Amino acid sequence: MQSKTQILAPAFTLFPSLKPPNKTLTFHQFTVLAITFVAYASFHASRKPPSIVKGVLGPKIQLNSSTIESNLTSLESNGTGWAPFNGPKGTHRLGELDLAFLSAYSIGMYFAGHVGDRIDLRLFLVFGMVGSGLLTIIFGLGYWFNVHLLGYFVSVQILCGLFQSIGWPCVVAVVGNWFGKAKRGLIMGIWTSHTSVGNIIGSVVASGVLEFGWGWSFVVPGVLVILAGVLVFLFLVVSPEDIGFETPGKEIEMDVEVNGLENLEKVESEEAGLLGEENLDSTAAIGFLEAWRLPGVAPFAFCLFFSKLVAYTFLYWLPFYISHTDVAGVHVSHKTAGILSTVFDIGGVFGGVLAGFVSDVIEARAVTSMVFLLLSIPALVLYRVYGSVSMLLNNALMFLSGLLVNGPYALITTAVAADLGTQDLIKGNSRALATVSAIIDGTGSVGAAVGPLLAGYISTRGWNSVFLMLIVSIFLASLFLIRVAKTEIKGLLNDGKWLSNNATAQ
Repeated sequence: MQSKTQILAPAFTLFPSLKPPNKTLTFHQFTVLAITFVAYASFHASRKPPSIVKGVLGPKIQLNSSTIESNLTSLESNGTGWAPFNGPKGTHRLGELDLAFLSAYSIGMYFAGHVGDRIDLRLFLVFGMVGSGLLTIIFGLGYWFNVHLLGYFVSVQILCGLFQSIGWPCVVAVVGNWFGKAKRGLIMGIWTSHTSVGNIIGSVVASGVLEFGWGWSFVVPGVLVILAGVLVFLFLVVSPEDIGFETPGKEIEMDVEVNGLENLEKVESEEAGLLGEENLDSTAAIGFLEAWRLPGVAPFAFCLFFSKLVAYTFLYWLPFYISHTDVAGVHVSHKTAGILSTVFDIGGVFGGVLAGFVSDVIEARAVTSMVFLLLSIPALVLYRVYGSVSMLLNNALMFLSGLLVNGPYALITTAVAADLGTQDLIKGNSRALATVSAIIDGTGSVGAAVGPLLAGYISTRGWNSVFLMLIVSIFLASLFLIRVAKTEIKGLLNDGKWLSNNATAQ
């Protein structure tokens, strides 16, 4: 019996036909996927405006060579930038703005997961979405109220980061409640494209209204998050049990699908060596330190620290980089740079799906992540060296970089987090999933906070230095997965021997 009460979504009172047996388990599974997809895509759409307006708020900086030229009297678009971001250290202030949001986000993530395990996830998620939307709008209002105080923008970003941190633990926990481990990598790979889709929508929307004033680039995405919150409030069902679907057996892990497709004995035999003998009460929320001690949580968390550092540096600085770098001898506008940056996110969609599919096929999440990470190093080198040759080559290399950078990031934050949060050690304690997801993504978010800040400071030395930072970070991310990858490879080799021995015996 669950120790926290989930209030049924109002739509099920208004439309009784949505309840079983009128609608099947499969129908509700895909409905949950769609709703949580929209929810988190809207979160990411509202994070994109700061990167889109950087070129408008900050100083005009030419960084295509080793020397820096700041020209505060010839800024593109909207005149002379926006104080306090248009001074000689404007990029530093913009980096600090990113740090304010992402630091609050990473800290809030740990607490959000802990709270999410104990209260109604639907209402908690709605609270985060509405708060995020309002604060995004408040940031944009600084344009019309002619606000030039750094403290105002930093304070709004800190509060917004705290509200945004509610989203991820909630949506991962809900999806984990509805889907078992079979094909989880592929399902999560497709589902996690909400991150890139949200970035694309945010880039297109914020860039599209930028010409009317940078404030609109925040107001419109803020409204979208609130509308998505209304959808979540009306329709989201947190768990199959809330509408009468039975999970087979109270002692069976969440790794076993509710439709019985995966065999319990198989799960136990695969995970017994890794997970140990200790079991936790399946009705009690797992402690923060207990979650850290779960096998695999720490290595993947620290890997995500560096992986997300790279992904978020692109998220917050790629439009700025494109607008301040020659492509075939041509400088593009801030609006065009914002739209072009979506190519990286489109690559990220394919990367997340591909990483999830490959990890399902070879049954090795760490190996898959390492391969993607190591391949992304030459991809970033090629993008930096040859991205300026032509627009076609720039887009092709940007797509490839997005595919390889976002692949492991998407895999770790979804399928890996769900695997680790529903392992045999915690006896199907679905309430542990939000905590484990929060730890992994929260640690990653610390890296996400560090990356854009470093980019703001290092960019004054030239973009080669920024790319070097990104490459070193990717290499460090892969190092944290070596031990886990070796364990996976040994397991795969043992399984192969077992199968060959079985075939011989027969």
